[in-house]
Amino acid sequence: MPLPGDDLVPGARVVIDRAVLLPATPDAVWPWLVQLGKDRGGWYLPGWIERLGIPAGSRGLRRIEPGLQTLAVGDDVPDWGPGDPVFRAALIDPPHTLVWLSKRQRSAGWRWPTDAADDDVMVLSWALVLRPDAAGSRLHLRLRFNRLGGRAQPVIAIAGGIFDWLTVELLARGLRERLG
Repeated sequence: MPLPGDDLVPGARVVIDRAVLLPATPDAVWPWLVQLGKDRGGWYLPGWIERLGIPAGSRGLRRIEPGLQTLAVGDDVPDWGPGDPVFRAALIDPPHTLVWLSKRQRSAGWRWPTDAADDDVMVLSWALVLRPDAAGSRLHLRLRFNRLGGRAQPVIAIAGGIFDWLTVELLARGLRERLG
């Protein structure tokens, strides 16, 4: 099923789809998605995990922060990982669709490249699509990559799929707590 933003990474070599049900309407979930991210609302982990190993000042927000609700196409949000990667807001259609694009050049500290055609550039998109559901909302998350790295690609794809499943599952549980 095509999703908004699929065209941002044409010919993606890896596509990972996840869907979760959340106990609130898209209008209630949307503000949490808008403020999600590093140097913003954080990553919404369940409270018990945060208390186990994340310092209090580094935990994900447990409230909607009005100052983080302004997000426009073209805005950059830092991402976790090696170097200085960012996600750029590529498509925003409140309260249904938020699509992020990231281009990361390995030889430049994983920063946005000056030449996107360079073989050293990884391009990925992350679509978050909310739809009403009898339970509240269905959040469909799609991650698309253009490349993963030569002969190691099958191993990286499997490990990446497991990591993605875990992070989305934890995000969903953390969101459910906050929406509760």
